[in-house]
Amino acid sequence: MSSLPLHPAVVHLPLGLAFIIPALAIGFTWALWTGRVRVRAWTVIVALQAVLLAGALVAMNTGGREEDLVEARVPEAALERHEAYAEQFVWATGITLALAGLVLAFRQPTVIRSLALATVAGTLVGGASAIRVGHAGGQLVYVHNAGAAYAVTADRTHSADKPAARRGDPIVPAEEER
Repeated sequence: MSSLPLHPAVVHLPLGLAFIIPALAIGFTWALWTGRVRVRAWTVIVALQAVLLAGALVAMNTGGREEDLVEARVPEAALERHEAYAEQFVWATGITLALAGLVLAFRQPTVIRSLALATVAGTLVGGASAIRVGHAGGQLVYVHNAGAAYAVTADRTHSADKPAARRGDPIVPAEEER
């Protein structure tokens, strides 16, 4: 099994979606309001928001599993801040999913418009929350050096024993081979 952490690979899906969905929600809301699409087209927003929530939950789960390894290297307050922001992001995403789903449940145009507008606001809150949790995660890695918990030591690889060969370098035998 790989010793590479799963959390940094997983978090990019929800963070990326959190920045894309607001623009899509604004576009779909405009299209609903102007009658360019039917309400069932809003299913795209609901589906994307569901994928965002699922990705956020997976990211939070993988982060929780990797916390024990990292917590010995970074300040507890920084980890707790990142975790709290992640929980806020998940809640914002879940509430926004509920609002988006309600758009499909009603038939009155004024209710649909209001719920679509509330969904847009929720996606903007989710995007802002994504910035906070991502920044806190970046601080763990780049300020507090959380990635060092996964560093490969020289005794596990041979890369520390010799420099990497570059294209065009003459082949010179090592000292022990001469």
